[in-house]
Amino acid sequence: QVHLVESGGGSVQAGGSLRLSCTASTDTSGFTCMGWFRQAGEKERERVPAVTSLGFTSYADSVKGRFTISKDNAKNILYLHMNSLKPEDTAMYYCAVGYGNCYSDSAYNNWGQGTQVPVSS
Repeated sequence: QVHLVESGGGSVQAGGSLRLSCTASTDTSGFTCMGWFRQAGEKERERVPAVTSLGFTSYADSVKGRFTISKDNAKNILYLHMNSLKPEDTAMYYCAVGYGNCYSDSAYNNWGQGTQVPVSS
């Protein structure tokens, strides 16, 4: 098990930028999948981007060209760089790690508590 803590959320105006961080309590190099998810209210959870241990990334269509996932392996931190934010990006953002098919939500078995991102128009 690994303990994940998200940070960097907060209120932002439309068009603005934020960088979310996910700090892991242990070395995450053994996990094959790392990703960011978001959930707005009662809506279905959405996997925003994912990155595999080989560095392959996958982004939801709703954030392509605006969000970028990156990781600092030395510090065990996963980042989500968010630009050109829109009100519809408002959600609770979670990071998660796991094994298997990184493009399937079932691969992720370690989750953080989330950080809220409200985007105002």
